[in-house]
Amino acid sequence: MPEHGDLTEAFEASRGRLRAIAYRMLGSLADADDAVQETWLRLSRSDADDVENLAGWLTTVTSRICLDMLRARSSRREEPFGERLPDPVVSSLDMPDPEREAELADAIGMALLIVLDKLNPTERLAFVLHDMFAVPFDDIAPIVGRSPNTAAQLASRARRRVHDSAAPMDTSLIRQREVVDAWIAAARRGDFDALLTLLDPDVVVRIDLGALASGGLREVRGAPQAVGLAASFRSSAPFARPAMVSGSAGIVVTPDGGQPASVLAFTFGAGRITEIYIVADQPRLARLGSLGQ
Repeated sequence: MPEHGDLTEAFEASRGRLRAIAYRMLGSLADADDAVQETWLRLSRSDADDVENLAGWLTTVTSRICLDMLRARSSRREEPFGERLPDPVVSSLDMPDPEREAELADAIGMALLIVLDKLNPTERLAFVLHDMFAVPFDDIAPIVGRSPNTAAQLASRARRRVHDSAAPMDTSLIRQREVVDAWIAAARRGDFDALLTLLDPDVVVRIDLGALASGGLREVRGAPQAVGLAASFRSSAPFARPAMVSGSAGIVVTPDGGQPASVLAFTFGAGRITEIYIVADQPRLARLGSLGQ
């Protein structure tokens, strides 16, 4: 077996990729970290001399751990994002923090994560590994216990559902930033007519207050109703600032300049906001930590 230091170095070289796979599989940064840590424990207990392709072995082990976690959710009849939103991935928009680059690599849209969560575990694994990480179906097949052709069919079914459900982001980052800046400015002024012009008429707002809050996940549809909710945002608007949230321009509200009180992720289409995701679950936001200034 290689020296412990060499094994640690080899694992750390793959950590970012493993975390990205686990996050897309699980939609939770904490669960993704748990899956990666379990992979390390299994590696440290294994005979690494028998591993010909360490990167491939690590991908397989992490994927199997994630598959087991997803199946455990299903067996308990959990609907993890029926009652909560996926974890947002947050970084500064103006001055990216190099230490957050690994998290930025994990970032995919909230809407896509919600669609992925509607797939069954084997479909999700096949789609994530093949379509997002270019893992061959010959390697995916033994993980899901199916033939390569069946693994390809699983990914194909998932791909159709993703294509049918997840609207493409057709607005440039520059326009996204303009819309976000306009949203913050209008909210600070209490100019709800201006807010209305930024929203698609059929905008959907999902608000995650956390498991301990009464009501849990709330959903509001339609621009007038969304603007009505913005009235409650006015008091916190002075503490809002633009950020990259799950791969797009978004907003982080930090009343004390450090710990986020809420995070807003947006989906954009034709220059307007089509979906708003508000995460105000304090225990989960506490794990995000403060953002670099």
